[in-house]
Amino acid sequence: MPIISTPDLCDQAGDSVQILAPILKNFGAKPAFGGRIVTIKCFEDNSLVKEQGQVDGEQQVRVVDGGASPRRALLGDQIALALAEHHWAGIVIYGYVRDVDALADTELGIQAIGAIPVKTEKRGVGDLNVPVTFGGVTFRPGEWLYADNNGVVVSPVALI
Repeated sequence: MPIISTPDLCDQAGDSVQILAPILKNFGAKPAFGGRIVTIKCFEDNSLVKEQGQVDGEQQVRVVDGGASPRRALLGDQIALALAEHHWAGIVIYGYVRDVDALADTELGIQAIGAIPVKTEKRGVGDLNVPVTFGGVTFRPGEWLYADNNGVVVSPVALI
């Protein structure tokens, strides 16, 4: 994929894109990433995130709506490594991560609200490929997401 610049994409696309409120920061080794959206909706349970980490990502982007809960980390080093090994471009989490030093060395784009050291309980609860909304944006499976240090842009069509 070519170099991603969300400011350039916004200039190019104008009002046809959605811009996520500035609520996330980068944690992965890839500060810029993009691809087709695949969603998960879960709350303090990353069972589905872990399970889907074993699926080939083909340069897609996982969007996880964790309800912004600061009590549990939805991503840690092992799941991030699995996502990278299965060719995911990145993961955007409306929630928290852990193992931040290891995440910084993982060849994966990772954006989340922040970090907390507590792992989730595994209850097998969550929804896959449903529209999720946070930060003023609705993320629909099959649409396109582009992220860098400037922000997150969502488009109904590929921009790159």
